[in-house]
Amino acid sequence: MADYVRAVHQAYLDAAALLPPADRSRLPLVQADDLTVVAVGARSLHVLATREALPPPAGQEVELADALDGLSWRLRFFDPVVLPALGLVEESDEPQPARVRDVLGIRTVVYHLSVPPGGGLSPHHAMHAGTGLAHSHAAAMRDFDTIAELAPRSADLVAELRGADVASLPRAALLIARQIAGGSDALEAIGLEDPDPVEVRRTLLATLREGRP
Repeated sequence: MADYVRAVHQAYLDAAALLPPADRSRLPLVQADDLTVVAVGARSLHVLATREALPPPAGQEVELADALDGLSWRLRFFDPVVLPALGLVEESDEPQPARVRDVLGIRTVVYHLSVPPGGGLSPHHAMHAGTGLAHSHAAAMRDFDTIAELAPRSADLVAELRGADVASLPRAALLIARQIAGGSDALEAIGLEDPDPVEVRRTLLATLREGRP
């Protein structure tokens, strides 16, 4: 697990190195001076990174420290033995990342990877995961910057939209996006039940570029 996390971070930093310096410096994982990475074994394996501090390990908890090219992190491990509430997370149909974060009490994440049963943790899988994260973060960063430029009078709302994205609050992001747009049929068509944050962001961006609801 420690090797997998290190490989994910290496792939992320390698992909980030291809970006312009200023863009690279704004990437969430590059900005993070110190991270806590949590490996959670429910039915699926969850690997998530947060800037939030966890209390020191107690009982059967384990913590490993590592660093790479200026990025340092502490890796923690949780499963139903260490944290019994994880045994109540129902993942028979699909991973439940939001529920896992609730059990841990983590509110904001830099990334959250879910590996289903049988999923690989090889260096090859880690490379794809880390590279994909870097590209996803870079795309989101560019979209939010463009949204801020297109909606200068909604600077506070755009900041809240970024915060909702970081906190993995897709419903809040959708409601904020609708407010920024000032009325958008396309955003109204996205249901509140389980909105896709990427769809919300790109729909808002398209609406603002068109200059009409």
